[in-house]
Amino acid sequence: MMSNDWHEYSTMYTMINKAVLAHRCSKLIIGFYSTAVLLYSIASVNFGTIDNNCRELLIKMELPFEFCESPIYEVVILVQFLRLTAVATAMGMLNALMVTLMLHVGGQIDLMHEKVKEICPKDSEDIEYYDLPTTVTRFLINKHNKIITFSENIESLFTHIALMQFFSNTMIICCIGFLIVTALDTDEGIMMLVKSFSFYIAITLEAFIFCFAGEYLSNKSKTIGDAVYESAWYILKPRDCRILLFVIVRSQKRLTITAGKFMDLSLEGFTNSLKASASYISVLYAMY
Repeated sequence: MMSNDWHEYSTMYTMINKAVLAHRCSKLIIGFYSTAVLLYSIASVNFGTIDNNCRELLIKMELPFEFCESPIYEVVILVQFLRLTAVATAMGMLNALMVTLMLHVGGQIDLMHEKVKEICPKDSEDIEYYDLPTTVTRFLINKHNKIITFSENIESLFTHIALMQFFSNTMIICCIGFLIVTALDTDEGIMMLVKSFSFYIAITLEAFIFCFAGEYLSNKSKTIGDAVYESAWYILKPRDCRILLFVIVRSQKRLTITAGKFMDLSLEGFTNSLKASASYISVLYAMY
């Protein structure tokens, strides 16, 4: 469906701009996730020797062999670092995919706005009644249906993923925040802050991306009805006005992404998630 959208227009400046923006956002997201893994690894790795103690791994695990001595320790650290990098890259690609799909929908809606301007050309405003071209009517209806179908496909793809991400991110933000707060009063507070803060920002960014995508889709879908209403529909024949009325009515049912069909993803949901995490941190710190 996305490939077909690129072949429907002779001028593709809007879609190209959205594609460039999606490419930049994807590189930024994946780069930030990789940086978080790198900072965590640098703060965790200990290449020195510790008497009578085994050096700490990036991921705590029990292995069927001794790994405290070199070069086995370095090999295990390298494997764990590659695993963390692969996981971070995969999560970054998932979030980048969400951003790319949302920007693609936004580009399609912007192209629909441009077509709405053809409902009534400027040189026809002095005409008492203007006939709405059949090609414009067919395009608006078909394009709106394609946008709705594409948004529903995104919803079915990400709804369960968003549900797991939303609740897991809330708990992870709570736990990491609690570790940071409790570690500030210890001698290892700075080291714990370096290890956890970038990871904390990455998890918060992940929750923000999903919620922002839902907010972006909802706001963009509402602009379709506004664009049609702001056109010169008042010089059209009543029969043509009724056609545009259906487009306006359908656009009032906003498109959105839900978390498992339980709640809409929005910036309000993101702030509620942060508030809930802060409340949990306060409770845990009071019990600590």
